[in-house]
Amino acid sequence: MKVAIGADHAGYRLKEHLAVLLSEAGYEVVDLGTDSEAPVDYPDFAAAVGRAVVHGEAERGIVICGSGAGASIAATKISGVRCATVHDVYTAHQAVEHDDMNVLALGARVIGEALAWEIVDTYLRARFDGAPRHRRRLDKVEALDRERS
Repeated sequence: MKVAIGADHAGYRLKEHLAVLLSEAGYEVVDLGTDSEAPVDYPDFAAAVGRAVVHGEAERGIVICGSGAGASIAATKISGVRCATVHDVYTAHQAVEHDDMNVLALGARVIGEALAWEIVDTYLRARFDGAPRHRRRLDKVEALDRERS
């Protein structure tokens, strides 16, 4: 699986750590920056990851900022992105299984490296279950995305 990953300066170290673990686990990593802890703007990197996913350049995405909130908000502005800030394993799989989440947001100042990896691993292994109730709800979410005003 090809995974796009991007972070602002606050998420840089966690991004670097996760990129290594992803590669070691056999994932193809598309690193969309940033490349240091020098201050940058999280929307630029969240948008790059979101675009990579919706344009088929990656199957899943991961965005990282200090809290995960800003990166998630920015990523969801890209039509076709379904992103949530996740800081626990249950949400990591449930958001994929029920909501077909395709971009994961993490807060580097909220969780540590070990938990972040557990969340990422869980997210990437999860699959949308396609149950009728989940498909119906996802159809409504996608309609909202098309109707943005």
